[in-house]
Amino acid sequence: MTPVVTEKYRPFVATSMTDLHVTVDGRDLEAVWTDDAPETRVALEDALPAAGEATRWGDELYFDLALDVPLENASAVVPEGSIAYWPAGGKLCLFWGPTPASEDSEPRAAAPVTVIARVTDTEPLADLEDGARVRLERTDV
Repeated sequence: MTPVVTEKYRPFVATSMTDLHVTVDGRDLEAVWTDDAPETRVALEDALPAAGEATRWGDELYFDLALDVPLENASAVVPEGSIAYWPAGGKLCLFWGPTPASEDSEPRAAAPVTVIARVTDTEPLADLEDGARVRLERTDV
């Protein structure tokens, strides 16, 4: 029997290598790539380093980033710590808790997004303000 993946639940699969570093207003965070969106991952890797002044929407930050990719394995409900791309809006998003679109305490995007990585510790994000500076870059592993 094949498991059914619903919008509410999509299993999180990460690569074993931590080769993505995220800085949010001076807070250093490690992240791991997921295996669910190879085309988007390559596009983001090619764009690194990437940075922007983020807008806060609930427990989500997002900033402008133009990548020429379609949605891959898209979902509106995402795991806590997700780094996701929204092609229709050209935004890179970081989720760590509920947003105004959430139905419960799950992180939920306003529209389906492509999850490409996941921050391993979201606790440092709890007290962020609107306008936080976000930077993603490769780490040497």
